[in-house]
Amino acid sequence: SFVEKRKHNFNRLKAALSETEDRLVLPEACENSDPSWFGFLMTCKEGVDRNKAVQYIESKGVQTRMLFAGNLVRHPCFDEMRREGVGFRIALPLTQTDLATSNTFWIGVYPGLTEENIQYILEKLFEATKD
Repeated sequence: SFVEKRKHNFNRLKAALSETEDRLVLPEACENSDPSWFGFLMTCKEGVDRNKAVQYIESKGVQTRMLFAGNLVRHPCFDEMRREGVGFRIALPLTQTDLATSNTFWIGVYPGLTEENIQYILEKLFEATKD
């Protein structure tokens, strides 16, 4: 089924990418949950440049997406408000949200991916994040 294939693709990526946990923060499901993942979210750790990694992966034909979350006041939709200094306030340093905004991206777990597709994606992810 659609949902089972997405779960399979996610689990396949997760298992293979476990050896990159020194370079990437990988997604974790909440305890006692069994999500049908929409995508595979990764956050680059120090030493891995997300922009370079994404450009490399995309240049090899693997589509990625940025996470539209994190520190939303850094997103372009806030440009005008930042210039004017009105419309929002920041109560505390947003260290973790800044990290998500600048270092996180995801790839899809589309049910139509074949094992060959997944293997290719993995190869490009390993190449993009190697030391």
